[in-house]
Amino acid sequence: MMRRFETPYMADWFAISLRWIMLVGLVVSLGLGGRLGIQTSWPLGVMIFWNLGMTALASLNVRVKYHRFFNVSVDLVLAGAFYWVQGGFRGPAFWTGLLPILTGSIYFEFLGAVSTAFLFAAFIFYSGMQAAEDMSLASTIAIALLVLGLVFGFLGRRMMDHMRKNRSLWFDEEDKKRAIQNERMRAIYELTSTLSSTLSYKRVLESALDMSAAALNPDPEQLISDPLVGAVMLFNGGKLRIGSARRFTSSDMRATFDGAEGILKKALEEGDPVFFKDIGYDAELGRVIALRTCTSGYCFPLRSGFNVYGVLLFAHPDPEYFNSERRNLLDIIGRQAVIAIQNARLYQDLVEEKERMIEVHEEARKKLARDLHDGPTQSVAAMAMRLNISRRMIAKEDVKGATEELVKLEELAHRTTKEIRHMLFTLRPLILESQGLTAALKAMADKMQETFGQKVTVNIDERVADQLEMGKQGVIFYIIEEAVNNARKHAAAETIAVRMRQLDVGISLLEIVDNGAGFDVKAMEQSYDKRSNSSLGMVNLRERAELVNGLLQIDSAPGKGTKVQVYIPLTEEAADRLHHGRTN
Repeated sequence: MMRRFETPYMADWFAISLRWIMLVGLVVSLGLGGRLGIQTSWPLGVMIFWNLGMTALASLNVRVKYHRFFNVSVDLVLAGAFYWVQGGFRGPAFWTGLLPILTGSIYFEFLGAVSTAFLFAAFIFYSGMQAAEDMSLASTIAIALLVLGLVFGFLGRRMMDHMRKNRSLWFDEEDKKRAIQNERMRAIYELTSTLSSTLSYKRVLESALDMSAAALNPDPEQLISDPLVGAVMLFNGGKLRIGSARRFTSSDMRATFDGAEGILKKALEEGDPVFFKDIGYDAELGRVIALRTCTSGYCFPLRSGFNVYGVLLFAHPDPEYFNSERRNLLDIIGRQAVIAIQNARLYQDLVEEKERMIEVHEEARKKLARDLHDGPTQSVAAMAMRLNISRRMIAKEDVKGATEELVKLEELAHRTTKEIRHMLFTLRPLILESQGLTAALKAMADKMQETFGQKVTVNIDERVADQLEMGKQGVIFYIIEEAVNNARKHAAAETIAVRMRQLDVGISLLEIVDNGAGFDVKAMEQSYDKRSNSSLGMVNLRERAELVNGLLQIDSAPGKGTKVQVYIPLTEEAADRLHHGRTN
C-alpha cells in the first residue's frame, strides 16, 4: 500500500544519495579486482534497479507501507547476497556491509546502525564457518563493522536531530506564512462583507482604510506601530478632497488637490495604479505633511467606466514595503472599494432624489394652495359679497341694481370656472396622454389666451416629440407650464414663445422666450441656494430639468426679457456626452 505526502522526506533522499555513492564504490572495487562478470555482479544490478525505484517514489513524495523497515531489510539482504557472490571477506567488496549500516543509521538512527552492523557481522561469521576458513580476518571485519555501526549510529542521530529541527523551523515558518495569508484573506472577506452590507458613504471610506491596513500588515501587534499612511481622496466640486485618512494632520485633512500634476494626474488619466517613490518631490502630494517621512507609496484610481470618484493612496517610510504581494492586495481592495463607493453614491443620489421629489410634491401643493388662494378663493369670496349685496337690493326692492349685480356675479362665476378648469388642466392634462405633447401645449396656449388673455405661441418639432417617452413628455409639459406662468405673473410679458427643435444627434433644445421685464439671474441664483420664495420658480425649473437628465440655462437681464433653455438628451449616450461636456 502506498501513500502520497505533500512534502518530501529528506531521510529518503539521504538514503538514496548514500546508496548511489556505495554503488559507485562497489563498481570501482569490482573493476579493480577484475570481478565485473555477470555471474558475480548480478546483485549489483538488482541494487541499482532497487535504488532507481526508490528514487522514483521519493520524487513523487510516495512511501510504501513500513517504508523505513522495508528499505533497511532490502539493503541488508542485497548487501549480504553481493557479499556472498563476491567471495565473502576475501573478495574485493568485503566492505559491502557498510550499506545497510548507513541506511539503518538514517532511518532508525543509533539503534538501526548498531542492529544492522550486528546482523551483518553475524552473517560474516556464519559464512566464514560454512567455508571452514580462518576466522581471524572475519572477526576483524565483523569488529570493524560493529565499530562503524556505533560511529554511524551516533552521526545518524545527530544528523536526524538537526534535520528535525530544520524541518520544525520550516513548518513553523510555513505555518506563520499560512496564518498571515489566512489573516489577509479574512481581512479581505471582512472588507467585502462590510462594504457590501453598508450604504453609508463615511463608513465605506473608513472601512476601506481599516481593512486595507489590516490586510497589508496582518500581525495585530505590528499593525498598531506600523507607520503606514493612508487616505481616500474623492472629487467634490471639481477638486480632490480628503474623505477619510490615517495619520494625516488636521491641516492635511483640509488640503485640496486639482489632480492635474504628478502622481495624481498619472493615476487619474491612465486609470492604472501607480507605484512611486520620492513623494516629497511630487508637485501636489509634496504639500502633505504626513507623507514627508515616506519613501514609497501606491496610488489606486477609484474609477468605473467614465466615472472617476477619486484615488486610494497609501505610503510608507520603508522603500521596499509595497512589494508585489501587497500591491496585489491593494488592487483587490481598491476594486471592492470602487464598487462600494459607487453603490454608496448611487444610494446617496437616490436619497437626494427622493428628498427632491418630496420637495417638488410639497412645492406643487403649496403652488396649488397659492393659486387657489389668489384665484378661485378670492373669486368665490367676491361672489359671496355680491350675493349679499344683491340680497339687500332685492330686500329694498331695487330690482335694477340687483340685476346689475347678478350680471357681474355671473361673469365672475364664468371667469372662476375657467380658472378652475385651467388649474385642473395643468394638474392633469388628459390630452397629453391621449394626443401627445404638441396637442397638450397648444391646448395650454388656448386656455392661457382664454383665461388670462396671455398670448403664447407654440412651435414643436414633431420628430423630436416622437422620440420622447410619455414620462419625459409630462415633465417637459410642466417645465413649459412653469416657465409660461412665471413669465405671465412676474414679467408681464406681452408674448411668450415656446420652441423645441433638434440641436445635435440625440440632443434636443427646448426654449421658452418672453419679452417681459426680465431679472438679475446672478442675484436670483443666490436666493435659489437659500430656497427663498422669490426663486421657487427657478427651483422647480432646475429640479424638473434634472428629472429628464437635462441641463437648464437661463438668460435674462432687467428690461430685456427672459430666455429659458433646456438641453434634453434623447439617449443615454447623448446624456453622457452632454454632461461630460459640461464638466469639462
